[in-house]
Amino acid sequence: MISIDITKKLLTSCRRAAAPAAAALLLSVCTAATQEAAKPAADPTSSQDEIKQFCTNIADPARDQRYLLQKQELTKLQADVDARIATMDKRKAEYEDWLKRRDDFLKNADSGLVDIYKNMKPDAAAASLNDVKVTVVAAIIMKLSPKQSSLILAEMDAQKAAVITNILASASDPNTSKSKDPT
Repeated sequence: MISIDITKKLLTSCRRAAAPAAAALLLSVCTAATQEAAKPAADPTSSQDEIKQFCTNIADPARDQRYLLQKQELTKLQADVDARIATMDKRKAEYEDWLKRRDDFLKNADSGLVDIYKNMKPDAAAASLNDVKVTVVAAIIMKLSPKQSSLILAEMDAQKAAVITNILASASDPNTSKSKDPT
């Protein structure tokens, strides 16, 4: 509703402009005010009932939609976990394979065989190891002391010594689990 002060100000300004225009304006303002007063006020209890009814009607579909979204998120998370488990299983298999190959490699050099080469002179050991399989030679040299190993490798053929050195280096490198046999 328009306040009385505003109406007085309108009348004052309208008197100056024109009396008939002021009367028409006043009449329209009063009509509008009466129409606003004639409108019945909305019943707050029926509005609350409508809100409750609406909420009740959409509760089940909203819950179903929420469950569907949660299920989709769980499916995505499960797929991510499964992918990570597969990666871990693959890495575990590679590590176990590498460890098995390394253990087999070290078993090639039986401790009795190592003792034989440990007591030999480096030039004689190098000469006899020239005809032995490269992986077996590398396993034997790996079990000898660094001083003895270096003396025997110095006496060996340079090319075969280089192959043996590569085998020794790759045997201690965990990243070579799937490397090919260098022989």
